Amino acid sequence: MRTNTKKKTLAAGALLVAAVLGLSACGTGDDSTTSVAEVSDTGPEQAATVLDQPFTKPDLVLTDTNGKSYDLRKETEGKPTLIYFGYTNCPDVCPLTMNNLAVAKKEVAKKVSKAELANLRLVFVTTDPERDTSAELGKWLKGIDSEIVGLTGDFDDIQAGARTLGISIAAPTKDKNGKPVSEHGTQVIAFSPKTDGGYVLYGEDATVQDYEKDLPKLLKGEKP
Repeated sequence: MRTNTKKKTLAAGALLVAAVLGLSACGTGDDSTTSVAEVSDTGPEQAATVLDQPFTKPDLVLTDTNGKSYDLRKETEGKPTLIYFGYTNCPDVCPLTMNNLAVAKKEVAKKVSKAELANLRLVFVTTDPERDTSAELGKWLKGIDSEIVGLTGDFDDIQAGARTLGISIAAPTKDKNGKPVSEHGTQVIAFSPKTDGGYVLYGEDATVQDYEKDLPKLLKGEKP
């Protein structure tokens, strides 16, 4: 699924936003956009969509790449946090998105203090927990950025958590060639360190440059 790449302020609430974020099967080439929310362009083309009513951070307790319990709300409280739901066997959107975030973080490290960047949390939650064990997540993320928080756990819990952000996730299935695929929303949600609310949304078209430009503001809880 792709979102409009112009900076917008959603006039609808979080429940209406949920209807916007449908499913996209990674690697299938699906490209659909369905919206029931009123939006208004507020400036030149930007990757960020600033939400009028921020999302509440999911109440998720999952397992990290070290096999330890990770309370998402507790561990990221008061910290700028970007969350993405995807899976390691994804052939395109998931690795691209996480690599974009990792590269942007590396570039921003040249512009902000170490203390500011140390608070940043990039979180990858698997949509395919049966295959994405803690060990598999750790191995995959090591090739991208070993500091990214990788989380796995019960599929129903993950699906419910994603739903609170308006992100749809379907249980993994197999395509016509018998290859497992995971259909999921492809948005990145940024949470403010000031309010812990999910106030900015990025679609899969967001680039390294988009994140690099916005991260210094997101680190402070400011609007991009």
